Amino acid sequence: MGKTQWRQVDGVVLLNKPLGLSSNQALQRVRRLYRAAKAGHTGALDPLATGMLPLCLGEATKFSQFLLDADKRYITCIELGATTTTGDKEGEVLSTDPVPVLSDSELETLLDRFRGDINQVPPMYSALKHEGKPLYEYARKGITIERKRRQVTIRNLSVIERTDNTLTLDITCSKGTYIRTIGEDIGDALGCGAHLKTLHRVSTAGYNPNDMLTLEEFEALQTSSECALDGRLMPSDTAVSHFEKVSLSDEEAKEMTFGRPLNDTRNITSDSLVRLFRLSDGLFLGLGIVKDRKIKAHRLINTSELAQK
Repeated sequence: MGKTQWRQVDGVVLLNKPLGLSSNQALQRVRRLYRAAKAGHTGALDPLATGMLPLCLGEATKFSQFLLDADKRYITCIELGATTTTGDKEGEVLSTDPVPVLSDSELETLLDRFRGDINQVPPMYSALKHEGKPLYEYARKGITIERKRRQVTIRNLSVIERTDNTLTLDITCSKGTYIRTIGEDIGDALGCGAHLKTLHRVSTAGYNPNDMLTLEEFEALQTSSECALDGRLMPSDTAVSHFEKVSLSDEEAKEMTFGRPLNDTRNITSDSLVRLFRLSDGLFLGLGIVKDRKIKAHRLINTSELAQK
């Protein structure tokens, strides 16, 4: 097999990550299909987890942090009555206890503790780094690292289904939330222990779940043609679509790419980030920031051809 000929390809694709693959393994498989010279994912999903993993290719990688910071929605099934070494079904069982019988209203009262702003201790089996290594590497060696509590926001937590020993929950949360920890903490609150049975990310940053493709679907497109594969790319600016849009004249666009600030005649709130587009053809230029009534370059894509226009 010959050496891969990498190419410049820009945009965002939505992978429905399969069970068992790490986020980086999934990213590399999609990257090779696109032959993308540069690629990055937007926040790791556990190998246990499935679902939406936005992948940024080329210039879109400059905006991946904004997807990492976005709210996320999950569907998870928590198995009650047993704790495990990893907090999920992959671990060894540590303890078992009978599951208490609660009415729906009693359960809702208990779940209220986990809504709104809450504090969490990140689990040892997580990708959080300590001295350059993810915590799960220490955990696999039996080493426990002290972790600080962090505040996260649970915007929605609702029960989809319940059985005698499981809870299926729909959770929308802020960045940095560990669903595994929510499951364990609910088990602690019930006094019976719990662990995650399944975890599926439904969406992030407002992307439509219907736009996700499986690895097999990406592979089928690539087999069909590279053009068909490229047809699934979403514009790089979708990663920052929540910022106000500002259109610039051709001359203003050229000034911006030269790093020269523009006078803000639009009365935009100071310190706001804005999406910059060239009015004549709708070309996305990147992000600007408004300071002292001027729009300054914040994070621009490679638009070197503008200097020639």
